Amino acid sequence: MIRVSNVVKRYSAETEIGPVSIDLPRGGVVALVGPNGAGKSTLLTMIGRLQRPDDGTIEVGGRDVHATPSKEIAKVISILRQENHFVTRLTVRQLVSFGRFPYSGGRLTQEDEDQISRAVDFLNLTALENRFLDELSGGQRQRAYVAMVLAQDTEYLLLDEPLNNLDAQHSVQMMRMLREAADELGRTIVIVLHDINFAASYADYIVAMADGKIVRHGAPDTIIKDEVLSEVFCTPVRVLEGPEGPYVAYHRV
Repeated sequence: MIRVSNVVKRYSAETEIGPVSIDLPRGGVVALVGPNGAGKSTLLTMIGRLQRPDDGTIEVGGRDVHATPSKEIAKVISILRQENHFVTRLTVRQLVSFGRFPYSGGRLTQEDEDQISRAVDFLNLTALENRFLDELSGGQRQRAYVAMVLAQDTEYLLLDEPLNNLDAQHSVQMMRMLREAADELGRTIVIVLHDINFAASYADYIVAMADGKIVRHGAPDTIIKDEVLSEVFCTPVRVLEGPEGPYVAYHRV
């Protein structure tokens, strides 16, 4: 379980995130949703130890994230940020191998190689593993980054807008793979999403944020409602029934 207790991050006298307190369930897909500037990415990076909160505590799997040694926490949590720019020319397999660094220290064992191969196979990258990243499409490259965090073999995966810059088809493919990772590999995946429809379709639990605070949280059927989403996004919203289930329609004002 991820436990966030009275967490605050201050940027200025006028801008802060929190206080936030929430227990995120173990297992499955948890989606953080809300408008731009709601605090979703900040909360995720604090959970992933990339930012330190000014107040409060965060525990993941019973460990205080900011008090546990880095090498130990890296075997519990893996995180993928939005900005992924490698200046050196890497193959897909070389990139994925970085996920094994907490275990190998750069000296890959057979166990490391096996974990890399499993992650490459799971993300359908086997035919591309010796290709350089700059030779791939945006969707293929994004799958390679997700394979890297999957190879880290942590129970908790934190993904900051992994659908960024993907078209609709590749976004669906990515969400299906993440859903499979949660179900088949038993991972807890916490994901920042801009598109509420993907959260409605693939998440087990949704946390809706606005203005640096949690507005609502719960199972999708408690969040995907006209009145709740209109409150979160501050614009009229209608939840409609489509052939593949409910979807959200936004109305301009």
